[in-house]
Amino acid sequence: MKLLLRLCFCLSLTMPVAHAATCAAPFKQADGWELAAPEASGFNANALCVTLTALAQGKDNIHGIIVERHGKLVAEMYRSGKDHSIRRGLGVWPPFAPTVEFGPDTLHDVRSIGKSVISLLVGIEKQHGKIAALTTPVLDYYPEYHDLRSPQLNAIHLEHLLTMSGGWKWDEGAQPNNELRLFWKADQLRYVLERPVVAPPGTVWNYNGGGTTILADIVTRVSGQPWLEVARKELFEPLGIVQWEWVTDLRGRPAPFAGLRLRPRDMAKIGRLMLNRGRWNGQQIVAEEWVDESLKPRLSVGFRSPGNQPDELHYGYQWWDGTAAWHGRRTPWSAAFGNGGQRIFIVPELDLTVVITAGDYGSDAMGAKVNQLLHTLIATVSE
Repeated sequence: MKLLLRLCFCLSLTMPVAHAATCAAPFKQADGWELAAPEASGFNANALCVTLTALAQGKDNIHGIIVERHGKLVAEMYRSGKDHSIRRGLGVWPPFAPTVEFGPDTLHDVRSIGKSVISLLVGIEKQHGKIAALTTPVLDYYPEYHDLRSPQLNAIHLEHLLTMSGGWKWDEGAQPNNELRLFWKADQLRYVLERPVVAPPGTVWNYNGGGTTILADIVTRVSGQPWLEVARKELFEPLGIVQWEWVTDLRGRPAPFAGLRLRPRDMAKIGRLMLNRGRWNGQQIVAEEWVDESLKPRLSVGFRSPGNQPDELHYGYQWWDGTAAWHGRRTPWSAAFGNGGQRIFIVPELDLTVVITAGDYGSDAMGAKVNQLLHTLIATVSE
């Protein structure tokens, strides 16, 4: 794989600081980002450069990385690699993974990072007063499904969808799984709502893109416009995100749980938005309280973070939570995760965002590698 444009090949931890400062230097663009040198941002520039050089010279199918701190881009790197859009899974693109030359303006599948974006849309509508309480039963929004009413289903509230604890029998593991079936259902909402309830809502975490589909539809219902328009007008435009795509299925429906495509630089804007408690360039896009509640660890997901520094993972409102080692102690991080190695990591204590894109979809090994990369990058923060 080849590295694009500006990445220099740093050779050792003892290399001159002047060279380290230009290693993976971010690109200057008119997209709202300021740039900063690693040392000025509190990094060990040599250590950061060595980490990024090893990544550039490695064989892992990692496509891009952004390091942002204190509101400024510190490092930016892209590579070429095998990749395919989620459209391939819908039968729209050819059934092979072409080699793509990635750069600062290349859209990338972010897969389930779209779930975290849907959570932000719910928060925006709650801020507008369109959603009164997260304890509202989901079926209150769906009078047309009165035939599905039961004590078990009536007990599922909006908050349970946000935390993936609705209690439905739902499997996104072996194929054909519930998510794949969801793609093809004419009535996706009924398909989700009629799943058997096998656990009391709010007690067991179970990964469920169907719940995200319902959340997106509720945004449409309460706002009076398609949720995609809410995303465009209320989130992307205020962030200055103008180049994006939300992939549709063969029925023309955008897939809220998996179809988003973004530039890594714009993924970093979402990370900065969360670190700034919903504020971007002086504008409060989503309420501070919503950001705080979204990132709060609520349920254990029942497994540990893969990698050399395993950590028990928790889940908030469509955001993941964990901790990483820094200066001999653990510091909390939160993240939007996407299949294949897509990540928006934020580390509030360090005021740090790390964005990663990759192309090994369905690979647990890639998930372990990108999670470990966060730990490695955090170790390069010196102050």
